Amino acid sequence: MTIENTIPAQLINSQVKLALQEDVGQQDLTADLIPADAVATATIITREDSTLCGQAWVNEVFKELDPNITIKWAFSDGEQMVENDIVCTLHGSARSLLTGERTAMNFIQTLSATATLTKKYVDVVTGIPVHILDTRKTIPGLRLAQKYAVRCGAGFNHRIGLYDGILIKENHINAAGSISAAIQQAKALHSGIAIEVEVENFDELKQALDSEADIILLDNFDIPELKKAVELNQGQAKLEASGGITFDSLRAIAETGVDRISIGALTKDIRAIDLSMRFV
Repeated sequence: MTIENTIPAQLINSQVKLALQEDVGQQDLTADLIPADAVATATIITREDSTLCGQAWVNEVFKELDPNITIKWAFSDGEQMVENDIVCTLHGSARSLLTGERTAMNFIQTLSATATLTKKYVDVVTGIPVHILDTRKTIPGLRLAQKYAVRCGAGFNHRIGLYDGILIKENHINAAGSISAAIQQAKALHSGIAIEVEVENFDELKQALDSEADIILLDNFDIPELKKAVELNQGQAKLEASGGITFDSLRAIAETGVDRISIGALTKDIRAIDLSMRFV
């Protein structure tokens, strides 16, 4: 399986440069203990079952430090690994390998965490025609990276930011005066862009349907309410469930017939994957 990484190379480079500056600063004092001409081989190993994400960032870390370092990957982004698998083998300057270790590991452990958690959610709804989506609840500065990680975990991206999608929420509705007014203004200003509206009850759902919203986000609807919403909708708009989604409730939510389920936990409630780099 090949997951296309559409993140601009210059963005990955800038993220890596910033991370290296945070960690290395002007000099790696400890790596200076190693002879300048020492060459080493190292492997990155996973200590748990996981979904890989972050190759481009690891490659960029060592390219930035020493373009002579070679990296041979045993897995591609999006592929499943099991405990004790060798993820990749690195060879080159021992100093450079040691200097880049933590920065490279921070990227791959974090992004693999998002990919792995996403895959776990996706697996729960196997066989049901529903999309598992992320949200904007991402680590600042790593929005596109985490969105890519969600795709590596077989999930789907909601809007990337405020600039590429419209999601009318409670405060927008209050400021505009009504759901209808907000949707009408959105259509007038941004024709051709899908309009999504968040609703909290059936009265708001009816208003959103009457105003011909493209997508309706059902905020914290319980299972009976979701089923009723699907019946009322009759396929008019795409329906998205959100709020309080757990592994225990996920499949029942998917079985109600909603089209999408958005889960903030994919990018914010993550635990770094246990990976380690060891010299051979």
